[in-house]
Amino acid sequence: MNKTTNVILYCRVSSDEQKDNNSLNVQEEYLRNHCNYHGYNVVKVYREDYSAKHYDMKRPELKAIYEYCRKNKGEVDKVLFLRWDRYSRNVEFAFAYKRKFYDELGVEINAIESPIDFKGSEWSTNLAVYCGIAHTEDSKISRRTREGVRKSLKEGHWCNHAPKGYRHHRIGTYKDHNTHMVVDEKEAPLVRRIFEEVAKGVESADAIRKRLCPNMARTSFMQMLHNILYIGKIKVPALGDEDERIIDGEHEPLVSEETFYRVQDLIEGRNHRKHTLVKGKKPHPDFYLRGHVVCPMCGRPITASFSHGNGGKYPYYHCMCSPRHYNVRAEKVNEEFVRYVSGLKPRKEVLKLYDEVLRSMREDGCVHQRKYLSELEEKLVVLEKRKKKLSVDYLDEKIDAKMYSELNQGIEDDIRHLKSQIEGVQTSIRTNLNPKLDYSISLIDNLDKYFEDAPIEVKQHLLSSIFPEKVEFDGISFRTTKYNSVLDLIYNETKQLRGTKKDKPTDLSCSVAGAGFEPTTSGL
Repeated sequence: MNKTTNVILYCRVSSDEQKDNNSLNVQEEYLRNHCNYHGYNVVKVYREDYSAKHYDMKRPELKAIYEYCRKNKGEVDKVLFLRWDRYSRNVEFAFAYKRKFYDELGVEINAIESPIDFKGSEWSTNLAVYCGIAHTEDSKISRRTREGVRKSLKEGHWCNHAPKGYRHHRIGTYKDHNTHMVVDEKEAPLVRRIFEEVAKGVESADAIRKRLCPNMARTSFMQMLHNILYIGKIKVPALGDEDERIIDGEHEPLVSEETFYRVQDLIEGRNHRKHTLVKGKKPHPDFYLRGHVVCPMCGRPITASFSHGNGGKYPYYHCMCSPRHYNVRAEKVNEEFVRYVSGLKPRKEVLKLYDEVLRSMREDGCVHQRKYLSELEEKLVVLEKRKKKLSVDYLDEKIDAKMYSELNQGIEDDIRHLKSQIEGVQTSIRTNLNPKLDYSISLIDNLDKYFEDAPIEVKQHLLSSIFPEKVEFDGISFRTTKYNSVLDLIYNETKQLRGTKKDKPTDLSCSVAGAGFEPTTSGL
């Protein structure tokens, strides 16, 4: 009596498109017809929708087949699949699983198209040829895909995964593979707000992440802040003899270039300052100037430590290169610095004038924004009327369904874009900047008190904001070559009013510095 041949059927697709096209059902039908013709008994059917290029790591169903055969050794005779490229597109993988099934368990693995006789002497050549051809074709497809993606990037078309704040809009049918990246109106406002908050420089990027999007990983958040797609640009990576370059994308930018590069400067600046401090040491309140003041002899940043003597510890600032260059009691340095900062305090009339100019500029800006908002709302009314007329023409059969769909989609995209712009302008108009202005003016007017009483973290943040370059102290007085642009303007005007500067007066109403003094007040 002939023994019944027990077989397991293995069906696999390598893409969602094949899955949607019922490729798995077609494979199973062919396999079952083959088994019925030869009188095989089908024990189980396994269906896999992972690509064969992922090898053993992403082939759970094939691994499940192996485990079943191992636990039921002797009860399964064959594992059948439609073609060899359904089994594997990698020669190494194909030979490895041939040994696992055939040599270890005695289970034959074979394709019903171009079957291999594993008892013969040429099986290894045939297996290498069948799977090698599939591997070669897979490599060609991969190369053509990379070249196609690069060509799209060079044309300004982003065809990879859309970052947060964008989505891919498909044009035409699924088979056309024609997509366009458009603004995601649900996520875009959050992305804009994140960039604006980081650009202010008041909070760290990680603190803003925890406050606005706590579920986003820190790495993903930082990658988003560095993503040049948000200003409408695309980075085309280097390839062969072609250098990396940045081109204009066809998608709409979410943030302005000024805001984006302000964020980059802040992030890089913080990273730079992080490395200039002594690692592993918490800043000491007596040494808040460490890393911000340079030695007058060698120009290197000064550090600080405690000197032991007379039964106590005494704080000293000293040069990193040689203590002989610079070694001064911390109390003296800190006191002289507070005295130096107090000398930068502007006169009341200058500060009042600066406050009035800023508020006047804010009001002028609101007038222009309201005018711009009115223009946007008028355009929106026109588009909505156009959309309504298009629907009437379609119902009256003046245009066919295809033309209606194309025209209607374009109008809807324009309406979404306009509504997003309107929302941004309305938010800007509603924002009350008076508290920030009051705080900034108070801060400028009381710098010495802040450096006397504020926590060390605030003092160091103010130092980095006010002095973009290091300050020099020779043991008697402080000197610097550059202040923050806002403070520099006010200080110059103060010296003019005091009669200490004879240069041509500056027109304060025309030369108010841009945002940058911490805390930043954007939108002025």
